[in-house]
Amino acid sequence: MVIEEVKEKVNAFLIDEFELEKEHLLPDALIKDDLDIESLDFVDIAVIIERDFGIKVTSEYIEKIIVLQDLYDYIVEHSDK
Repeated sequence: MVIEEVKEKVNAFLIDEFELEKEHLLPDALIKDDLDIESLDFVDIAVIIERDFGIKVTSEYIEKIIVLQDLYDYIVEHSDK
C-alpha cells in the first residue's frame, strides 16, 4: 500500500472517529500533545487499523507511535505481510 493511500484513510478515520480537524493532521503532529489522543484512544485506533487495513497493532508498538508519521509508516511497513 502506498503512503498516500494510508495517509488518506488514516486521516479520514481520525476526522470521523475523533473529530479532529484536517489541518491538524500533519505528519509531524504529536499524537498525544498536538492531537489530544489519549492512551485509551489508542485501543480504538488499533481496532480501526485492524478492521480497515487487516493489520494487528501490538501494544509494544503503540508505545512507539509518537508522531502521526509513525502510524503511517507502521501501516505501510506491515501492509504487505
